Amino acid sequence: MTPEDLRAAVAAGILTEAQAASVQVLANDRAGKRASLPQEDEPFEFFRGFSEIFISIGLIILLIGATALLTAFGGFALLTLVPLATAAIAWWWAGYFTLKRRMTLPSMVLATAYGIGIVIFTFAVLAQADLGERTIAILGFSASALGMIAWYRRFRLPFSAFLTGAFALGAVYAVTASAENLIGLVTGGDDFSSFFDFTESPAFATATLLFGMAAFVTGMWFDTRDPYRLGRHAATAFWCHLLAAPALVNTVALTLLNGGGTGFLAVALVFITLLALVIDRRSFLTAAIIYIAIVISWVMGEGDGITPIFVLLTLGAFITAIGTWWVQLRAKVMELLPDFPGKSRLPPYGSTE
Repeated sequence: MTPEDLRAAVAAGILTEAQAASVQVLANDRAGKRASLPQEDEPFEFFRGFSEIFISIGLIILLIGATALLTAFGGFALLTLVPLATAAIAWWWAGYFTLKRRMTLPSMVLATAYGIGIVIFTFAVLAQADLGERTIAILGFSASALGMIAWYRRFRLPFSAFLTGAFALGAVYAVTASAENLIGLVTGGDDFSSFFDFTESPAFATATLLFGMAAFVTGMWFDTRDPYRLGRHAATAFWCHLLAAPALVNTVALTLLNGGGTGFLAVALVFITLLALVIDRRSFLTAAIIYIAIVISWVMGEGDGITPIFVLLTLGAFITAIGTWWVQLRAKVMELLPDFPGKSRLPPYGSTE
């Protein structure tokens, strides 16, 4: 059986994740580690077919229609009861599309609708109380994150971890910055480079860095529980790493650019690449590289000359080379590294041609 067969069996409920992992361990022991993993890429599933796209479009239209129907009552319900009712409808429909049909994209649509409904409802209720903007933001985002944790515990949807982290990041930012500053960040009213610079905004930058570290540790916790990337733990780790990489690079990249230029940023990129190779997560490196490219483009946006073109060529060649020889590079890095705690719980490695 291929890893895809085992993942399908887990998704269909024929095998548990522990059983599938045990079968894979046995197969790896018999056939060798990387030799038994013909797929070099980390598994990622956004949707399984066009039918899921079709159903997702229908769900979006249905949710919009249900919300519009509920808003016809107007009044106070427009800001409180309607979002809560929309979230309840999403929870109800997820019982069929997520638990019974096990559809990926429709489940993500319903989780997003639930999260949006919860956050609007929470903020609307808190706005009725005599609270400050910071307190409302902290409580609103925190309650929304708890709501998404409840969704994950009920439906075990990996994507809900991403939404949970996004709401948690909002709460972290609400603690370290005022509502006016957050609005200025979104609208571009504040200096983006100084906002995440340790020397300019230490509290805000530290909060971003700590969130990235927490998301990374959470992703690694899920990864080590599913080193063969068979079940939802690995999929949940994927979304955690998508949160961790930009948050970590956010502070480091802008601080290094403001303090020492692109040379220090290149060193940081090499370190991030080695870390991504060790944990075998292209998604982590991709998110970091995309963010670094955006930062460099933004910094050089007002300048002329050949430097931006040179940066693009260098970055493109770097990404292409890493992606082409990922397995071989990872095998070499892992062989050179000494044994460290958790190394045996990382995905198998070995050279393949």
